[in-house]
Amino acid sequence: MDETKIILAGLWVATMLIYLLGDVLRIFAGDFKTGEISGQPVQGWAWLLAAILMLIPILMILASLLLPPPISRWANIVAAGFFLLFNLVGLPGYPGAYDKFLLAVSLGFNALTIWYAWHWAV
Repeated sequence: MDETKIILAGLWVATMLIYLLGDVLRIFAGDFKTGEISGQPVQGWAWLLAAILMLIPILMILASLLLPPPISRWANIVAAGFFLLFNLVGLPGYPGAYDKFLLAVSLGFNALTIWYAWHWAV
């Protein structure tokens, strides 16, 4: 198997685990209120949207391993670019230093994903 496929899949695993770690720490730190996001009540459709959003890194693990290299390359660039921008916009809204640190690390993983996908000799 192509080494770049494995690296990209590993970067998505690491990114997904960082997001999950942030959620767990947010629960233990008490930095959330049940049924709210950013202090606003959330409707059912918003939870579905959040589930879809967090499913993307999981799907990218499989896409990195299973898609043909040219398609996987662009899928990784687009998905990592989306999360890079999404997290940059959301970064100021997180109150905890742990959240900002984890998001900064995930931004680094997003940048590495884009770099590896861009430099992939397909």
